[in-house]
Amino acid sequence: MPSEAEFTTSDPRPEEALLPVFSSSNHDGELEAMTIKGILEANGIPALLVGPAVLPNLEFQVQVAEHMLVRAQTIIDEARAAGSDAAGDADLAG
Repeated sequence: MPSEAEFTTSDPRPEEALLPVFSSSNHDGELEAMTIKGILEANGIPALLVGPAVLPNLEFQVQVAEHMLVRAQTIIDEARAAGSDAAGDADLAG
């Protein structure tokens, strides 16, 4: 398997697995998953939202290409650390 440094685009390779970068079965799991998917895509990381359409008590996941997993987790961690202050700043700027 090529190293992460060898991949230069965010597009998954045909043989590459999609791995969960977030999962939740909380009552607000779908909303949080949608938010995380949006943050990742705004940062150039394609993401897939996987979850139950009928049974909302099951787990929702956001999945990304394997070679983007570390970068995606870093972006999520930074967004969580910035918290609601960053969201307010983005609204003012945008």
